Amino acid sequence: MASEIRDINLAPSGAMKIEWVKNHCDLLRTLEEEFSKTKPFEGKKVALSVHLEAKTAYLCKVLKAGGAQMYVTGSNPLSTQDDVAAALVKDGLEVHAWHDCTEEEYEAHIRAVLEAGPNIIIDDGGDLVHMMHTQYRELIPQVIGGCEETTTGILRLEAMAREGKLEFPMVKVNNAQCKHFFDNRYGTGQSVWDGINRTTNLIVAGKIVVVAGYGWCGKGVAMRAKGLGARVIVTEIDPVKAIEAVMDGFDVMPMKEAAKYGDFFVTVTGCDKVIDEEDFMEMKDGAILCNAGHFDCEIDMARLREIATQATELRQNIMGYRLSNGNTLCVLGEGRLVNLACGDGHPAEIMDMSFAIQALSAKYLIEHGNELKERLIDVPEEVDKEVAIKKLAFLGKEIDYLTPEQEAYLNNSNV
Repeated sequence: MASEIRDINLAPSGAMKIEWVKNHCDLLRTLEEEFSKTKPFEGKKVALSVHLEAKTAYLCKVLKAGGAQMYVTGSNPLSTQDDVAAALVKDGLEVHAWHDCTEEEYEAHIRAVLEAGPNIIIDDGGDLVHMMHTQYRELIPQVIGGCEETTTGILRLEAMAREGKLEFPMVKVNNAQCKHFFDNRYGTGQSVWDGINRTTNLIVAGKIVVVAGYGWCGKGVAMRAKGLGARVIVTEIDPVKAIEAVMDGFDVMPMKEAAKYGDFFVTVTGCDKVIDEEDFMEMKDGAILCNAGHFDCEIDMARLREIATQATELRQNIMGYRLSNGNTLCVLGEGRLVNLACGDGHPAEIMDMSFAIQALSAKYLIEHGNELKERLIDVPEEVDKEVAIKKLAFLGKEIDYLTPEQEAYLNNSNV
């Protein structure tokens, strides 16, 4: 099947972006060199649905260097960058994606990469795996396994596994230490505020920021908001995480209460209707709402559009919704993933670690997939440590190692 992209003539701009990323991704460059020699994916088809921007594109090129036939699409209608998609097509990859596609077009793009009959699936949010199980079950026998990039996707996979519906092994890449400790906390923390700041051009210092969810992503968003000079309120459903937020210096209260105070609202939960109609009606005039979770349901956008008496584009990527009480709420990026809908996503050096985990996990599936009995598996510890050791070396840092005597001491149950 031929690629489906917006405009092949955009390729030079996309190639420049990919080259910039490559120059800042030491781990992926090393893997590209290694894979070019060893060809671990020779003869294998890889279907990939990840936010289609320059870092993802470089991952695709690394896998192609390893012999993979790549079939690529995006995982969010607003995060695909058309020039990057064009650059991949120019380099011989098959791509089905364009920016701001409709829901129907998005699903058609997912179908297109699945119809190639992949052996490995690399997913971000679970749409590839879900459609494979519901619409392309006849292709399942040739799937060796897959990798899931994000928390939302893992939640979907866990639900499928509990119900006995997951038909092939999936590696929980998001749960790797070298992924969620850094990508979720430092990557999301910086890129969310990159997206907010470049879109609004408003000061954060002195404002009140409400962060919904205090997982690793929420921790990063709250930490960066504090660093920008904001007062931070956290909303949570987990009492342990709520205590952690308090001890990290943040206020904690229910969303119904926090709605009255916030100047900025950032949802980072992976859940549905975290901010609802009742919250909308409590908010200040001019309150800014955005979402950093995978799907656009954390802010109840459907209901907000229904109750708005007027909707006006206030600035590129900012829609103002006027309510019956006279207040206007400002929503960034249509309530979709703000760091990609309104920005370029995580910093290259952060995605270098995450995508190194992806590439090595895919290689692990090629080498061991037929032996795996579990349907949901953790990233092997040796993969996590390999990435960490190499990253430290590229950072110019060294660590201590246990002496044989110390190992004996720690392993002695009589101590």
